[in-house]
Amino acid sequence: MADVTLREVARACGCSIATVSRVLAGTRPVGAETARRVREAADALGYRPNHAARALRGHRTGTVGLVLPQITNPFYPALVRELTHALHADGRAVLLADCDDDPAAEAEYVADLLGRRVDALLVIPVDEERSRDAVAAAAARVPLVLMDRGCGPGVADSVAVDNASGMALVLGHLAATGRRRVCFLGAAGTASAAAERRGAYAAGVGALDPGAPERVALGDFSVEWGRAAVDEVWPARPDALVCANDLIAIGALQRLQQLGVAVPGEVAVTGFDDIPMAALSSPGVTTVRQPVPELAAEAARLLGLRLSGDDTGPRRSIRLAPELVVRESSARGRTAIPAPAPAGRGESAPVT
Repeated sequence: MADVTLREVARACGCSIATVSRVLAGTRPVGAETARRVREAADALGYRPNHAARALRGHRTGTVGLVLPQITNPFYPALVRELTHALHADGRAVLLADCDDDPAAEAEYVADLLGRRVDALLVIPVDEERSRDAVAAAAARVPLVLMDRGCGPGVADSVAVDNASGMALVLGHLAATGRRRVCFLGAAGTASAAAERRGAYAAGVGALDPGAPERVALGDFSVEWGRAAVDEVWPARPDALVCANDLIAIGALQRLQQLGVAVPGEVAVTGFDDIPMAALSSPGVTTVRQPVPELAAEAARLLGLRLSGDDTGPRRSIRLAPELVVRESSARGRTAIPAPAPAGRGESAPVT
């Protein structure tokens, strides 16, 4: 079965060898019905591509490098799972690198993956500014898609959640439930997701309380910081804590419980991302759910377009609509409130 050839697959499905090669390699678009026949014939015969031979012939290895800031953040394993499935469906394998929130390590891993002749890169950058040079240099060599976070306009194709819409959903919910003395617990630095959520809070919370934009405490995206942040802001007696991610929110809940503060009676707590821990905590965390499967699918789609050579135009920036999941940390019951869907896939005008 390991010796089945493209010629045999072509004979079985009634297509040319060139068509079979295009379908199985994913190098050019082929009609859906033709692609189905080719894949069914390949599966029936037990065809398996010889990636080493393909690399020698076409300078392709069938591999994609995936660089993450920190795999211990529970948001990323779910994204890696979806990306692996999406890329495997296109016949591509994933090489994973975890840079532990270090831009220098990130640059080294990017260089190492390029040295291993990956066909393309998917990168969640550590920092919008400090990651930019390494990402831009890599994007000049291979197709590269940024996910979840950016490195500034025009550096590479990118796909991320609409952080501003997500924060607007949180603030609208808190206003509707009568919260007025709001405080933001976020992450310092220039990672784009942190900066966008922080900026959206500052821009929108003034409608609830003119003093709220100044009530901001910044640390990092961790449970430990969530606990410490409560001690920092609690003397101001906020009635809502808007957290930049779920880890901060869970840490804040833990510390509030230690202090004997009633949640949501005295203070509401909200997060961002909807990691599994958000639903499992007690009380469950109201949060903004990122559309992880769609995020992975869009990243794979953009990468596929660049790899096929059919899209050589300007860089694209796609923003996906989030939804608000209301749990016990801010209100009783469980509901999901979607953000208004952006036009199309939330794709902005191409960035040049």
